[in-house]
Amino acid sequence: MGIAIPFPETLPRGYEWLDDEPVFNPDRHLQLETPAEVLMLADLGYDDAEIATKATPVALSSPFRMLSDEGAAIMLDTARRLRCFTRPAGERIERTVRGGCYRSRWLRDMCLSPEVTAHLEAIYGIEIAPHPMPVHLGHLNYEPSQIDSPIDKWHHDTLPLDYVLVVTDPAEVAGGRFEWFRGTKHEAAELADAGERVPLDRTVAPDFPGPGYAVALHGDMVVHRAGPLDEMCERISMVNGYVATDVAVDEQSRTSDLIDIDDHEVLWTEWAKFAAWRTQGRLARLVEEMEFTSDPDVVIDELENAIGDAQRAVAEMRARERGLQHYGD
Repeated sequence: MGIAIPFPETLPRGYEWLDDEPVFNPDRHLQLETPAEVLMLADLGYDDAEIATKATPVALSSPFRMLSDEGAAIMLDTARRLRCFTRPAGERIERTVRGGCYRSRWLRDMCLSPEVTAHLEAIYGIEIAPHPMPVHLGHLNYEPSQIDSPIDKWHHDTLPLDYVLVVTDPAEVAGGRFEWFRGTKHEAAELADAGERVPLDRTVAPDFPGPGYAVALHGDMVVHRAGPLDEMCERISMVNGYVATDVAVDEQSRTSDLIDIDDHEVLWTEWAKFAAWRTQGRLARLVEEMEFTSDPDVVIDELENAIGDAQRAVAEMRARERGLQHYGD
């Protein structure tokens, strides 16, 4: 467990801290409990070859408690205070707040909490760190303005690992359930290409006993959504991102999807730092582990692989590829 890239000491332009916030206290605001069940990627139909390249073979957990009653109340109050910063995330989500950890110290400290990180490490079975791009920390989703619109369409995430936390009390929300697809993202793409919806008999909507409960998710691999409301009401959830500290595994991010979503004041710099962190780690491994060889192609392949994340980031930044992927309602 650790920090991949320290959280910035200065705020980006256009951001300022909320006033009169409580100080995050893990002893008072957390109530970490073990999930009853953890499903594996193989349970969803992924094959061994694909699983071997990913951060963890874990797919997702059943709901488990993360916040105490006091912590859940502060989380709800914080989300309500940040609501004024909502904006669309492409055509996928109508109301979302990104970069909330540049506005709320409590949210920042909760999302960076080493206690929560250690708890998730035990679930994922690998060493992780809070995502090096703070736009992926404390992401908030809010109810849409129209009753027939899903809060978030079927998708897999733009980052590798995360948890989804219910902020509002599920007992007071009509509909808007978190749902996941018992299948692979490749199957979901085939269904979408054929104009078909995710089958109801392969849709799972776990029960969350109350606010402050979460599911751990292999976000890049598990297709999920927040369904439509049955009646208009307040409905808020929070997503916090993580990465494997082992940079040898697949990067598992679609950062170019964020070009139309995130504030460019933070996106480009965070993206560059993330790619540099991955590249630095891979180059260090090459320095430490590369053996003597007379084959230049082997050396070239190793070197290209080591700098691949930085090269890909540069290419995607230049291409300005846009659009947030999803599989429809």
